Amino acid sequence: MSHGRISSEMSFQSLIANSKDLQNSDGSDYIVNPHHIPCPRYDEAYKESLENPERFWGEVARCIDWSKPWDKVLDNSKQPFTKWFVGGELNACYNAVDRHVLAGNGDKVALIHDSPQISTIRKVTYNELLDKTSLLAGALADMGVGEGDAVIVYMPLIPETIIAILATTRLGAVHSVVFGGFAANELAVRINHAKPKVVIAASCGLEPSKIVKYTDMLNSAMKIISVKRPRCIVFQRRNIWQSALSEDQYDWDDVMNRSKPRACQPVEANAPLYILYTSGTTGQPKGILRSVGGHLVAVCWTMKTVYGMDKDSVWWVASDMGWVVGHSYICYGPLLYGATSVMYEGKPDRTPDAAQYFRVIDQHRVNALFCVPTALRVIRRVDPDLLLGRKYSMQCLKTVFVAGEFCDYKTKTWAEKAFKVPILNNWWQSETGHPITALCLDYGHNPGLPKYSTGLPIPGYHIDILRENSSEAEARELGRIAIKLPLPPGCISTLYQDDDRFEEIYFSTYPGYYDTMDVGYKDEFGYVYVMARDDDVINVAGHRLSTSALEDVVLAHPDIVDAAVVGVPDPTKGEIPLCLYIMKEEAMRNEKQINEELVARVRNLIGPIASFKTAAAVRALPRTRSGKLIRKSIANLARSKLVKISSTVEDASVYVEIKEVLRKLGYAKLAPDPQ
Repeated sequence: MSHGRISSEMSFQSLIANSKDLQNSDGSDYIVNPHHIPCPRYDEAYKESLENPERFWGEVARCIDWSKPWDKVLDNSKQPFTKWFVGGELNACYNAVDRHVLAGNGDKVALIHDSPQISTIRKVTYNELLDKTSLLAGALADMGVGEGDAVIVYMPLIPETIIAILATTRLGAVHSVVFGGFAANELAVRINHAKPKVVIAASCGLEPSKIVKYTDMLNSAMKIISVKRPRCIVFQRRNIWQSALSEDQYDWDDVMNRSKPRACQPVEANAPLYILYTSGTTGQPKGILRSVGGHLVAVCWTMKTVYGMDKDSVWWVASDMGWVVGHSYICYGPLLYGATSVMYEGKPDRTPDAAQYFRVIDQHRVNALFCVPTALRVIRRVDPDLLLGRKYSMQCLKTVFVAGEFCDYKTKTWAEKAFKVPILNNWWQSETGHPITALCLDYGHNPGLPKYSTGLPIPGYHIDILRENSSEAEARELGRIAIKLPLPPGCISTLYQDDDRFEEIYFSTYPGYYDTMDVGYKDEFGYVYVMARDDDVINVAGHRLSTSALEDVVLAHPDIVDAAVVGVPDPTKGEIPLCLYIMKEEAMRNEKQINEELVARVRNLIGPIASFKTAAAVRALPRTRSGKLIRKSIANLARSKLVKISSTVEDASVYVEIKEVLRKLGYAKLAPDPQ
């Protein structure tokens, strides 16, 4: 393999444009109007990516190393099964580890693991990653794992999780990371579907108030699976909790000591890299399948062009390896790019206090943070005046990126003051694997950027807003967000072992388009506004209202720190909005006063058309461990439907209070207890 680099001649070097970039060829400044920021590099690159995708992505693909060049950049002959870099060969582990060591950067820190609950900080160099991934790859090969075989990784946020992922790819095998908080049944469903040769697990994970014993859940899962029992490698976290091993379970340290290093196995660019099962999988699994070549190209390229990182940057994604953002931007993106990735094993407010995000940034000299807006809301709720957070310096930080859910304007403005940097939105999905749209211009230099937008489309994404009849919506008209085929490199290639379902779910509603199932609009300058999942749009007397728009008004109230708006039945209007919210501990008003003010605010800012008249305070709202609000479960409960609690819900006990509150409001009268 030849050592590649990101070309300095790329037409789209970066979407990040400081004020010095906003100049004409003669050196004069562009005139910046209140809504649109000229960015010639973006405009040129975006146009080329749609008009000449082969040339554009062929140039971008120079950011990684290929053991064999491709025969054809794009094969779009069998939509929606688009293939990129056809005939090219490469290895993911080589690109993430070996090439940096061969380039003389082996002593550079690749991973910083910070676990405040056990007061440990560990730094892993690229040299150490190479040694351990090659040894673990040898152990997996000794167990019969080869190209195309599946390996399930069931581990917490520790460096060994990334070592397990990369060791799997080193052999050309396919990894499937299962979130460590999933119980035995969820793990068993995934084992049955993926049929792994090996499961790599850790003895335990950590929650703020308990030790989560992974091997107990693994053992229970093994008793109920219907496929051949896979072998298991267990990494013992001996300083926390060590499990007893059964006959077909092997100690990580033992297999590493017996193993011999294994070299990288190149695979064709469209070979599978990983399977990611979407959250809450029950019944028929839905496994997103990602191919190697396109994914490596996309996430490596976006580290600079979307997130503005340099080779010496310290990059922190506050997520878990079980979610797509962990795959793309804790593991692959920063390591492919050769940067340093922080792995924080803790909560934003409880390990041990709400200053931890500020401490991690200061202590590890973090240049960019990527998190969900809920994390910022949690910190604001506990430490609104930064009595804890202001102890730490934010001088090293350049940007905070948010994604995964709607970020209300009040939280955003608070966070900008707290972290002293721009809070920039980007929008993408598990299926795409990297951003679809992004706000990548520095607010400090360009105050005219639209405050509610998720940004402009990333090159490669042709976005249209479609009506139900598939016609294109006007500017600022709410509709379904759809992406014209072909999808760019890095997106979902199919559903694992289910091509027919892949076509039916994503491409049958709007032929020729990938259906994001999100609702939003574009303004006259092309900026995209993602308002809600289609399920989260309320139809009030024929008027479609976004729950996110209503929540933004609610969250602007000074005594409210979190909120959920859902549609509930109404005999006259069909549906009306209902709001549940969390009050600040030091709220100046009581619940009755807040409710009255909320009704007035929505009437003034959204209009009487919203028919907003019902709100109530609750202790907590149902959110997944990745921070997403589960509105649909509240709406179903209000309609007295059976609510099956997803295994991704962080605290299932919140439904007890929510059900009682809904009954007092006249809803959920016949609702069975959530299961």
